[in-house]
Amino acid sequence: MRLLPKARLVLIFALFFALSAVSFAQVAVSITVAPPALPVYEQPPCPTEGFLWTPGYWNHGPVGYFWVPGLWVAPPRPGLLWTPGYWGFAGGAYAWHGGYWGPHVGFYGGVNYGFGYGGVGFYGGRWEGGAFRYNTAVMRVGPGFHGVYEDRAVINNTTVINHASFNGPGGVVAQPTAEERTAMNEQHVRQTSEQISHQNLARQDHSNWASFNHGNPSHPEGMGVNAREDRQQQRVGNGVKSGQLTPGETSRVERNEGKINKEVRTDRAANGGKLTPAEHRQVEHQQNKESRQIYRDKHNGKTDAHPKGEERK
Repeated sequence: MRLLPKARLVLIFALFFALSAVSFAQVAVSITVAPPALPVYEQPPCPTEGFLWTPGYWNHGPVGYFWVPGLWVAPPRPGLLWTPGYWGFAGGAYAWHGGYWGPHVGFYGGVNYGFGYGGVGFYGGRWEGGAFRYNTAVMRVGPGFHGVYEDRAVINNTTVINHASFNGPGGVVAQPTAEERTAMNEQHVRQTSEQISHQNLARQDHSNWASFNHGNPSHPEGMGVNAREDRQQQRVGNGVKSGQLTPGETSRVERNEGKINKEVRTDRAANGGKLTPAEHRQVEHQQNKESRQIYRDKHNGKTDAHPKGEERK
């Protein structure tokens, strides 16, 4: 048998380990311990019109289960809705079925995530003419929203006591409806970069780890002002990189973020390193306002190449 050249041998080993890594990534999310129950929390208000709510969920990684708080996020494009991911029990193990964006909401295990996701379908709002209208009976919106309506009939149809976070024995026992099967076979769009970044930040926060909080996250509705600051900075960085934010817009955002951060440091210094509930609400209000401004700046037609919003030739 002729020996392979060293270079080819190295390549084969590299390919072997690469394939092994892929296989491990697929198997690593199949575990024998059920995820904790879904925590009960209050939905933070939507920071700006056009954002959709993606409910919180338990993910799994090297640290075990960790809570990923819900997130208001811009969909990849108008007309798309979010189908949450869910844990399903089969073959003696729990496996994660990732969420996705699509024209209709598909099967999410029958899990009651709340806020319009009662286990089947979605009742939090609808798209009309390229704009999203919010059902304020189950969705909490910010001040000044115009595209809203209230349909309280869905509350009675979706209210259940079970807070199980998985599909299977001991959790929620449900099968896809005909409509959900159709939606599952439609063309889908994966998580946005902001959703992925949000999940990574959640994993880094020890207070989200089930091994630390015993299934009861300290802030199930969000990750506090530090993580919010990181997400806003990433949004600004992405806007600068894509050219959606002009230098003037970037400078204004950075100044405002600096003022908020200084206020947080001052408040913490005066309270033994912590924020009071009132201070936390005030900072959240300011960050929501800044989030709306970032969104407007990134979608106002002005770019780094065209700071006055001229049409591109």
